[in-house]
Amino acid sequence: MLDALFSVLIALWNQDFSVLQSPESAIMIYTVVGALIFLESGFIPAAPFPCDSVVVLSGTLAAVGVLNPIVVLLLICVCAALGSWAGYLQGTWLNRLPKVQGWVKAVPKNRMQQVDSLLGKHGLIALFSARFIPVVRSLLPLMMGMRASQVNKFHYFSWLSAILWTLLLCSFGMLLPMLPEAVSKYITAALMAAPVITLCVALSSLLVIKLRRVAAKPEPQSVRDDL
Repeated sequence: MLDALFSVLIALWNQDFSVLQSPESAIMIYTVVGALIFLESGFIPAAPFPCDSVVVLSGTLAAVGVLNPIVVLLLICVCAALGSWAGYLQGTWLNRLPKVQGWVKAVPKNRMQQVDSLLGKHGLIALFSARFIPVVRSLLPLMMGMRASQVNKFHYFSWLSAILWTLLLCSFGMLLPMLPEAVSKYITAALMAAPVITLCVALSSLLVIKLRRVAAKPEPQSVRDDL
């Protein structure tokens, strides 16, 4: 069981259609795809997972008859929406922790008012847009769980964005078999690399900001007096 699961996971990563097109692999593919989409949608450590390419590849497998198109569409939609809900719940839970509340209280009131205003006016639309951006789609639901309270609207935009995201990428995947094999492999490889590149850019940006803050920190008074 575990060996079959890992073999399907490796085949998805390597786009090994000789393994994926095996009829007995279908149930394992559904399991792996659903788990990847759920984890990447709701948990920041899973952000580098190449879920965009997995959704595209699922559409391709549905187009060639390995997967059932209706089943795979429903599976990805439900797992993506539930993953966002899991991220939202993490935000509400983290917001109750004394240490996190201390961090929030340390932020100036005018800054927190700006954050609340932005989340109230644009947060739900941002959630819709974030579904199409690797890393961000797992981060924003958590932030909204910490700062937003419009649960009904959250669910509305979460499910709507999950449906459109799934339809767009699966439809694209269904069109890939019509392209030359070399072109389709390059496109899928680019989609797989996108989340890793996005994460590296985000970490690099945070590091640069941190270094700039350290460099801009004023010298101690005693040092200036000695000079």
